[in-house]
Amino acid sequence: MSEYLVIRLHQNSLVEWILVDSDGTQLSDPCSGTLVDASIAANDRSVIALVPAADVLLTSVHIPARSPIKIRKALPFALEEDLAEDIENLHFAVGGRQENNSLPVAVVSNQKMAGWMTALNDVGIEPVIVTAENHGLPKIPGTMSLLIDGEIVMFNDGGNADFVMQDAKPSDALIVAGRLGQSNDEAEGSLGHLLVFCSAAEDEALSYDWLALRNKLSSVDVNVLPDGVLPKLAVTVAAGHGINLLQGGYGQKTEYGTMLRPWKAAAVLLLGLAMVGLLTKGVAYYELTQDEVALQSQFVREYRQIRPNDTRDIVDPAATVNALRQGTNASGVPQVFLASLRELGAAISVNSDARIEVISYRSGIIDLRLTVPDVATLDNIQKAITASGRFQSSIQSTDQVADKINGRMQIKRGGS
Repeated sequence: MSEYLVIRLHQNSLVEWILVDSDGTQLSDPCSGTLVDASIAANDRSVIALVPAADVLLTSVHIPARSPIKIRKALPFALEEDLAEDIENLHFAVGGRQENNSLPVAVVSNQKMAGWMTALNDVGIEPVIVTAENHGLPKIPGTMSLLIDGEIVMFNDGGNADFVMQDAKPSDALIVAGRLGQSNDEAEGSLGHLLVFCSAAEDEALSYDWLALRNKLSSVDVNVLPDGVLPKLAVTVAAGHGINLLQGGYGQKTEYGTMLRPWKAAAVLLLGLAMVGLLTKGVAYYELTQDEVALQSQFVREYRQIRPNDTRDIVDPAATVNALRQGTNASGVPQVFLASLRELGAAISVNSDARIEVISYRSGIIDLRLTVPDVATLDNIQKAITASGRFQSSIQSTDQVADKINGRMQIKRGGS
């Protein structure tokens, strides 16, 4: 539940105000005075400003667009032909879409709107809602509502008809709304219900009008307002009824500073942590760079001792080391050819009847063609070579030639 100070602005410099809450409860007696007096009563409360109904045109329009931005752009042009003043001089505000898909619209001159906002802001009041005072007259579907405030008559029919008249009788408002005088054949008492709000003096002064209207309408219910009209208007707008004129250029600005203020300490800590992290990474990077330079210098000194005649710049130390290892036959790659020949020689010596016809070496693999007296001898040679586990030997093929066996064998490093 929210509390609101509702301030009613008049054509002169005097204002009225009252404290209410959002569920429609009156919290204080109505007061009157200047805007300065009202600003003191505001005391950091949310403020709703009621502006003179005679200065605000209420109408409705059909706009198929759903986007609020597109609706605001289309409003002036949709109503341009119905307005006597140039649309550039007018401020438009739109309400919620109705059941018949129409949009209620409030139109006021920019001059009036600027004047009200300046007057309020000059005394330190920043209202959350600015709306026409006749929005404080309840809208009840199927019921005509009428409020009398001196020379002002406010009227709505519970639907789209919503207007203000000066120096007029209640019956005049009903005629303008098309609820009286349409046909001489209309039966009395068939034109609906009328709900009236007025002071005790106005109720007495208009007693004959009520009697006449009761003969024409289904019912006329007169409600006397002992504290004036402001309490009735205030509780209605505080409950969320009416069109807020604070739209477009007059819309409330988001106070990002206020929103972010509670997070200021956390933001400072986070920023500090980020700066410390960046500083730590920067120091670590600098230290690694210095270590790299020192290692590079040490490598160059030691390399010059090995290769004093090589004065080239050392760009890739790893490539230089590999070149040195290859040059000294210390590349770290296991030697296959010579070691496998030792194993092969040992195997042949045990099987003296075998003879090597062809031997070739490529990419770490030895291919042999042998002549042996029988397949068993070839199998013994293959097993002898693989017995140490350092090499793998496999018989590729065998052919019978006269009384000998031609065999093909392959030797490669063990585990490959």
